[in-house]
Amino acid sequence: MSFLKIHNLSVDYKMRKETVYAAKEVNIEVNKGEILGLVGESGSGKSTVGNAIIDLIDEPGKITNGSIMLGGIDLQTHTNNTVNYRGKKIGLIFQDPQTSLNPILTIGEQLIETIQTHLDLSKEQAKNKSISLLKEVGIKDAEKRFDNYPHQFSGGMRQRVVISLALCCEPELLIADEPTTALDVSIQSQILDLIKKLTRERNLAVILITHDMGVIAETSDRVAVMKNGNLIEIGATKKVLTDPKEIYTKSLVSSVPPTNKKISRFVIVEKENELNTKHNIKILNRWTKTEITDQNLVQVKNLSKSFEDNFFLENSKNSVMAVDNISFNIKEGEIFGLVGESGSGKSTIAKMIVNLFKPSSGEIFFDDICVTKIKKNKELMKFRRQIQMIFQDPYSSLNGRLKVKEIISEPIKLHNPKISKPDLDNYIFDLLESVELSQTSSDRYPHEFSGGQRQRISIARALATQPRLLICDEPTSALDVSIQAQILNLLKDLQEELNLTILFISHDLPVVRQMCNRIGVLKEGKLCEVSNTEELFLKPKDSYTKELLHLMPKIESIYK
Repeated sequence: MSFLKIHNLSVDYKMRKETVYAAKEVNIEVNKGEILGLVGESGSGKSTVGNAIIDLIDEPGKITNGSIMLGGIDLQTHTNNTVNYRGKKIGLIFQDPQTSLNPILTIGEQLIETIQTHLDLSKEQAKNKSISLLKEVGIKDAEKRFDNYPHQFSGGMRQRVVISLALCCEPELLIADEPTTALDVSIQSQILDLIKKLTRERNLAVILITHDMGVIAETSDRVAVMKNGNLIEIGATKKVLTDPKEIYTKSLVSSVPPTNKKISRFVIVEKENELNTKHNIKILNRWTKTEITDQNLVQVKNLSKSFEDNFFLENSKNSVMAVDNISFNIKEGEIFGLVGESGSGKSTIAKMIVNLFKPSSGEIFFDDICVTKIKKNKELMKFRRQIQMIFQDPYSSLNGRLKVKEIISEPIKLHNPKISKPDLDNYIFDLLESVELSQTSSDRYPHEFSGGQRQRISIARALATQPRLLICDEPTSALDVSIQAQILNLLKDLQEELNLTILFISHDLPVVRQMCNRIGVLKEGKLCEVSNTEELFLKPKDSYTKELLHLMPKIESIYK
């Protein structure tokens, strides 16, 4: 008999004008010692199912039908039991470990509090159990780190702490909701290996909620695919991924960028007309194009950046070398990738190129002008007009109080204050159409759009000043695989049609392979190697590059 049995589960959100059906008669079973992958796009209902199990459906949401059986207990008819089971019988791992932990309590205090809430142990016994758990999840010097605060841990270490919190009361079911989305490939590999190891050793039943099909291929035993609240396909992982029955499942699988070859465009099965057609770049008529040459647009020479005392840690007497004597160039019209783990210096380099950080030493040249020596405000404005950034989280990078037309018009009016209102409106409409958004979108606010649509708005804003260099800092890591494919195809088309130069920063190696002409690999602030993309993937020179390529999740592994 299955340990977890969900039967005909329906969850509705009754709004003022309509009812949103977040889950519709979902049937799922999970056995002990098994990892079930739950996949689908944002809004598919996968997190709703996880929240329903632990009775965390927010108002006006309500479970309107079905039952959830855990070890023979119906959680829907035993509401008090659900609260007792949460944490004790059911462990939770969330996507962002930073927001899952209390910043004003030490790791040890949080573990002891959770353990004593559910288990009859003294404070000393709870402390010993906590230290043992920290060791089990791979935290070195657990006795010393026990008294550290969350901000003193790296992202990967914080996720290990969250896992230890999820396991501290000996749960039998573990729900992991996007546990590795924000992590680099090497840390992701460690966390997934840890979850698999704990599943075997503790005989856990695990639900792994994710949109990363590579992770599903390498981690789960079975997979359930959701769309618009419906469970459309479920079965053994290998069977579902290699021989999917539903068109939507085929779409998800084929949208995953391959790790073993380079393709010209990302596949979007459900929109067949997009497979071989390109976006209509209407702003071409307005764009001042630069002729593509073999010249360097950006030159980075012996660049270093150290953050001195107290920048990261209070009472620290040491400096942190974020970037250490790095040199590379970006040619006009190419897409240059920067990859590496968190703390490798990728974003710090980007911020120095746009002149947000001043280098400790070294020089940055943009079109033969030394960026670090620009003093006059007029020259700085001219420089910044030519470089724009697209960030990882489109929601936090857009002003929620402004309408889309106001967001896009800001940089236009800043650099062209004399533009007439009709010309401004037409330019905004052209920009929106170029990123496949309607003119009516201009009168809406960011919260009224999906994640993928918000990223399109960010791209339109970045293009508003007709930049020569576009810096994309993890532009799709927060997006579902099919939305990611649409955004990356759009960036490819824009780069080709507008002769854009792009610095593409990411820890998603399959995406980097498809997007970039050349790649630089960073580790702890040092540049390990720079190489043409295919040469780097087929014949990596540095041992660290070889390690990264070995660790990246490969959907192709399911075919072996």
